[in-house]
Amino acid sequence: MDIVERKKYWRKNLKYLAILLSIWFAVSYGCGIIFADQLNQFNFLGFPLGFWFAQQGAIYVFVILIFVYVWLMNRLDKSFNVDEI
Repeated sequence: MDIVERKKYWRKNLKYLAILLSIWFAVSYGCGIIFADQLNQFNFLGFPLGFWFAQQGAIYVFVILIFVYVWLMNRLDKSFNVDEI
């Protein structure tokens, strides 16, 4: 892989990271702190929704985003022909 392809690869990788971390930030900070009062009007599994996001939801979203990142990176690796067997 030449230098131009490496730059394209890392640019795409950083784009994925920025998007996924933005989603995580929005869920953990936005839903768990900023909009907690509005979300607490609703219940999820017997708990106020804002409380649930602050305590559990952000963790679940983070784990899901890890799997999404792995899937995206496997696709990216294959497209740049740097994937493992």
